[in-house]
Amino acid sequence: MSLLSVTEALEKILAAIPEPVAAEEILIAQGAGRTLAADLTARRTQPPFPASAMDGYAVRAADVAAVPARLRRVGTSAAGHGFAGTLGPGEAVRIFTGAPVPEGADAILIQENAETDGDTVTAREPVAAGRFLRRAGLDFREGETLVRAGETLDARRLALAASAGHVLLPVRRKPRVAVLATGDELVRPGEPAAWDQIVASNGLALGALSLEAGAEVVDLGIVTDDLGALREAVGRARAAGADLLVTLGGASVGDHDLVQAALGAEGMELGFWRVALRPGKPLMFGRLGAMTVIGLPGNPVSSIVCGLLFVVPAVRALLGDPRAGADRSEPAILGRDMPENDARQDYLRARLDTAPDQLPVVHPETRQDSSMLSVLGTSEALLVRSPHASPARAGDPCRIIRLDRRIV
Repeated sequence: MSLLSVTEALEKILAAIPEPVAAEEILIAQGAGRTLAADLTARRTQPPFPASAMDGYAVRAADVAAVPARLRRVGTSAAGHGFAGTLGPGEAVRIFTGAPVPEGADAILIQENAETDGDTVTAREPVAAGRFLRRAGLDFREGETLVRAGETLDARRLALAASAGHVLLPVRRKPRVAVLATGDELVRPGEPAAWDQIVASNGLALGALSLEAGAEVVDLGIVTDDLGALREAVGRARAAGADLLVTLGGASVGDHDLVQAALGAEGMELGFWRVALRPGKPLMFGRLGAMTVIGLPGNPVSSIVCGLLFVVPAVRALLGDPRAGADRSEPAILGRDMPENDARQDYLRARLDTAPDQLPVVHPETRQDSSMLSVLGTSEALLVRSPHASPARAGDPCRIIRLDRRIV
C-alpha cells in the first residue's frame, strides 16, 4: 500500500469531521480562548456621537480662519458630562479628549494653540473643519459585522465585543479530546520507574496542544499492551463523550502494537494507516461512531509533530474554524546545505536567526532522532522539506513552521 501524503492525510481527517460541535452562550468575561459560533455584529455605534480627539476648545472653523481670533467661552464638555447646548458664532466650549463635540462646532482648537483670559479664548492658529474631531461611527456602526464565526476570542476581540454592546457571546462548546497513552514501558511523571521503563511525556504534550487549540482534555492515563485493557480504555473514551480520541503508541504492526486491533474490535472504520512524513510515518486515522480517532506514533517527537500537523487542525475543525486546514508554514532562508530528500516529507527541528525586515535564516539541528525531546525543546521551528526535494544550498528559499507562536 502506498503512503498517503501529508496533504492527503489532513484532507481525509478534516473531511471526516461531519460538523462542528454544538454552540452555547457564555458571559463575555468567560470568553477568553473560546471560538465564536456565529458572526458578531455591533449592537451600537462607536463612538455614538462626534467626539474630540484632543484637549482644547470646540469651535467653528470659520470663526478662527483669521488669527488671532477672540471667542467667548460658553461652557465645558467632558467625558460623561457633555455640553447640552448649541455652539453659536464667536463662541467656544472647553472640551476634553473623548468628550462629545457640541452641536454647531466643527473643529477642535487644541489647547496649545489657545490662550485664555477668564471667559475669553484667543485662537493663535487657524484650524480646519473636521480637525481633531472623531465623527460618530468612526470605529464601527450598529449592524456592522465585527468578528467572524470561527475566530478565537482573545483580548482585542473581547474588547471589541464589549465596546459593541455584547454581554453574552455565542461560542462552540469545547470539543472533548480523550488522550490515551499505551505501553508496558511507561510510567507517569513522579512514579518510580524500573530499569526498563521510561516516563510518559506524550500525553502531557498532546493534552497541552489540545488545550491551546481550544479543547477540553479527558486524560485516559496509561494502558498496558493488553487487548482487553485497551478495549476498556476505548470504552471509557466513548462513555466520556469524546469527540476525538488520540492514542499514543502501539499503532504499528509489532507483536505489542495492539491499538489498531483494539479499535477494530470496538468497531472502528479505518480511514488510513501510514503517512509519507518523517517523523511520524505510522499515523492512523479512523472513525468510531461519532468519535474521530487519530493514532499517533509512540516516539515523543513524532507524536508532537503529528499533533501539530493533524490533531490541532482536527480540534479547530470541530470548533468550526474555516481555516482549520490552512498552511501554517512561512518563508525562510536555509542556513546550511541540505541533501536530496527521499519519498517522505521531512519536518526537521531547527534554530532561527532573525533580523529586522529580513526573512529568518533556519539552521536544522544535526541530530534529528525522533526520540530526542532535548532537540525539540530547544528548537524554534520545523524546516519543511518536500518529498524528493532536490539538494539545496545555504541561502536558498525554504518553508518553516514556527514552534514559538500561538497555535490559533
